[in-house]
Amino acid sequence: MPDITPTGESTAKSKTPRAIADRYVAALAELDPLLATRLGIGQGEDRLPDLTPAGHEAVDALDRSALIDLADGQPADDDDRRCARLLRERLEARLAMSAHGEQLRQISNLFGPPQRVRSIFLDMPAKTSDDWAVIASRMSKVPQALTEYRASLAAGLSQGLIAGPKVVSTVIGQLGDWAAADGGKGWFAQFAAGAAGAGVPDSLRAALDDAARSAAQAVARLTGWLRTDYLPRAATQPDGVGEERYKVSARLFTGANLDLAEAYSWGWSQYLELRKQMRQEAERIVPGASAREAMDYLNANGEAVEGVDAIRAKLQQMMDDAIADLDGTHFDIAAPVRTVEARIAPEGSAAAPYYTAPSNDFSRPGRTCLPTLGRTRFPLWNLVSTWYHEGVPGHHLQMAQWRYLSGQLSVYQTSVGMTSACGEGWALYAERLMDELGYLTGPGHRLSYLDAQMARAIRVVIDIGMHTAQTIPAGSPVGAGQTWTPELAREFFGMHSGRPAAFLDSEIIRYLSAPGQAISYKLGERGWLAGRDAARAAHAARGEEFDLKAWHMAALSLGSLGLDDLTDELAKL
Repeated sequence: MPDITPTGESTAKSKTPRAIADRYVAALAELDPLLATRLGIGQGEDRLPDLTPAGHEAVDALDRSALIDLADGQPADDDDRRCARLLRERLEARLAMSAHGEQLRQISNLFGPPQRVRSIFLDMPAKTSDDWAVIASRMSKVPQALTEYRASLAAGLSQGLIAGPKVVSTVIGQLGDWAAADGGKGWFAQFAAGAAGAGVPDSLRAALDDAARSAAQAVARLTGWLRTDYLPRAATQPDGVGEERYKVSARLFTGANLDLAEAYSWGWSQYLELRKQMRQEAERIVPGASAREAMDYLNANGEAVEGVDAIRAKLQQMMDDAIADLDGTHFDIAAPVRTVEARIAPEGSAAAPYYTAPSNDFSRPGRTCLPTLGRTRFPLWNLVSTWYHEGVPGHHLQMAQWRYLSGQLSVYQTSVGMTSACGEGWALYAERLMDELGYLTGPGHRLSYLDAQMARAIRVVIDIGMHTAQTIPAGSPVGAGQTWTPELAREFFGMHSGRPAAFLDSEIIRYLSAPGQAISYKLGERGWLAGRDAARAAHAARGEEFDLKAWHMAALSLGSLGLDDLTDELAKL
C-alpha cells in the first residue's frame, strides 16, 4: 500500500490523479474499516463503520472533497488519465445514489450493511490468540453497528424512503437463518468456535462468547424491528424502483448512462439466440429432450460429487488445473496470483457462488465460495463453467492481477473503483474464452455454459423489466403483452434454468435489492468482446498479427473501467 494521506491534507502533495485517488482511498478506509480489512491496510481492524446518517454524510463529504481536488489534477500518463476518468465517474455515481437517499433504504440479501458486517469476519486473520483478540473486539461492536444501521433505516422511514416488501421479507428470513445457526446459538457463536484450535486462553474465549452472544441478540432485535415496524410500511411500496432510480443505480454498477430501451431489446435478442443454442446442445445429451429435460437428466444421472468436503476439494483442483494449463499459453500468471482457495460459503448466505479478492499484500488469498443450500450431493455439469467464472481465468485472475499491479496503478483503480460491468463482464468473457479454447467437453459442460449465458441474458430482460415496468414481448412463453412483475420474472426464469428453486428465488430478490447490478454481467461481456474485436481489427489493418495472450495481459493491466470507456480503451491495445 502506498504512503497515502487524506484528501486535501497538504497542498504540497502531488496533484496527479493517482496521488489524489490514493489519498482518497486512505481517507475512505479510515471512515470504513471494513474496506481497510478487505484491502489489507492493517488499520482499524477492531472497528466497524459508522452506519448512521451522519456516517453516510461523512463519506459524501469526502467524495465531494475528492472531486474538488480532482478538478486541479494533472495527469502524468495514460494510467493517470484513466484513473482520473474512473475516479470522477465513480464519485459522481456514488453521490447521485446518495442524493436519491439510497443509503437510508439499503436492504439487500447480498449487498446490505448487515451482510458486510458479518462477512468481514471471514476475511480477518484467525490463526493466533492475538488475531482472535482483535476479532473479539470487533465482534463486540456488532450490536452498535446494527443499531446504527437501524437508525439509518428509521431515518428513511421518516422521509418515505423505504425498501420493497419482497426484499424486506427475504432479509428477515435470512437474519433468522443467522440466528438458527449452531443449534440456535447463532452464526457469530459458530464463527467464534473456531478459536478452539488456535490455543486461545480461557479469558479470551469468554470474551468471544460474550461478544457472539451480544451480536446474536442484536441480530434478533434488528429482525424483530424489521418485522414489526419496517415491513408494514414496506408493504405499501412497489418492489420495482422506477426508471429514474434505476438509471442512477445502473450507472453505479455499469459506469455508463444506459439506453434502457436498447439494452432491454438487446437482452431479448440474446435470450432468443441462446434458447436456440440450448435446444441444440440438449439434443446432444438426450435426443428429443428440451433444454430443461436435459438439465434434469444431468442432475439425476450425470457425474456428481458426494459430500461437502469432497466438492470443496474438487473445486480447488479445478482451479489449480486451470492455472497450470493457462499460465504461459493464454496468460502470464504471476507467482502470487497462482494461489486461490475454494471454500464453502457460511450458512445464511445468498444462493449464488461468489468470490472475494486477496488483500493487497496477498497475505489473504483470493477465495471462491460455494453456498451448499443444505445439499450434500453436487452434480458437476453446472459447476465447471461457473468456477471458470469465479476462479481462473475469471474473477480471481482479474482481481488478483490488479492487486499484483498495485505498484503501477492507483489502489483505487485496482480495488475500490471497480465497476461491476468491468469485473463481471470479464468473468463472463472468461467463461466464453474457455468454451472457445475447448475446455467445456464433459457431459453437460457446454449446456451449463449456455445456461449461465441464458441466465445473464434473462437478467437484462427481467431486471430492467421488473424495475421499469417494461412490456413482455410477443412470443414469450410467460405473460406476453403483460407488464413484468417479480412473479412473472420468477416463472420465466424457472422455465429456462436448471438451477434449484431456492437459487432462483434468491436471485429475484437480489435483483430487486440492487437495481442494475444484474445487467452488468452481459452488458459488460458485450463491452469486452467489442474491445477484443476492435483491437484485432486494428492489428489486421496495420498488417500485424493479433497476440491474444499479450492482449489479455495488457487488458488486465488497465485496472477498472466503466462501460463508457471500456471498449475504446481495449481497442487501443
